[in-house]
Amino acid sequence: MSLSVRVLTVFPGLVESALAEGMVRIARESGELDLRTIDIREFTRDPHRTTDDTPYGGGSGMVMKVEPVVRAWRGLSPRERGTAFVMSARGRPFDQETARRMSGAGAITLVCGRYKGVDQRIVDILGAEEVSLGDFVLAGGELAAAVMVEAVARLLPGVLGDVRSGAEDSHEEGLLGYPDFTRPEDFEGHRVPEVLLSGHHARIAAWRRERRLETTWRLRPDLLDKAVLSDQDGVFLRSLERGPRDIRGAAAAGPADKGKSHESSDASRTRSLEEEDP
Repeated sequence: MSLSVRVLTVFPGLVESALAEGMVRIARESGELDLRTIDIREFTRDPHRTTDDTPYGGGSGMVMKVEPVVRAWRGLSPRERGTAFVMSARGRPFDQETARRMSGAGAITLVCGRYKGVDQRIVDILGAEEVSLGDFVLAGGELAAAVMVEAVARLLPGVLGDVRSGAEDSHEEGLLGYPDFTRPEDFEGHRVPEVLLSGHHARIAAWRRERRLETTWRLRPDLLDKAVLSDQDGVFLRSLERGPRDIRGAAAAGPADKGKSHESSDASRTRSLEEEDP
């Protein structure tokens, strides 16, 4: 089943240009992704095609008007509308789980905010979920929507040439990805780890699993709370307290609080990450 994506925006060209190449193009050409941008200005009813106005209650900035956005959304068939998402700096963080949820929704509508934000009635009438790329502010939601579409498109059946590739990505299974290498074997003395040249599939799989665990423990220990871990994973993580390994499996310096277990509090983990910053 293909995924229908409708993007409501005042800059359709910005979205289309960002999604004209790569996997999104492949997904569109294969029919797995039915993507269409909708110009909100086409649904205004004044000579100036106005899509924003000053906020009630005063204050700085401009607010995206409710009428043209709702008209654009109502111009879609119920099947096209699907679940609505509004790009918003105050929204719930977009993550891999949200991407998976979107990819299986059948149809989604992404509303790109502009100016200071959107009239709250847009969110209420569409029954929309507000989503954000992170704790920062963009000039508008177009690039955020493009990022989300690409994250979702690569999860659609048949889009990735090797289905195993997506399963080994960062954030799948709640872990970061393992380090990758390709030719040449030696570049200015920097060699590919020997295990990857061994042809021993079980050893390679074990090495990659350990690197995923170690990288997550070192860079994003907060993810381990939600990760699905085996008893063997737990043994390896506890061994990191005695000195983590680098990507080749040799001893390396660990985080500043390496004496603590991976089960330490979020507060101590935050301090650890801050101490690692250069």
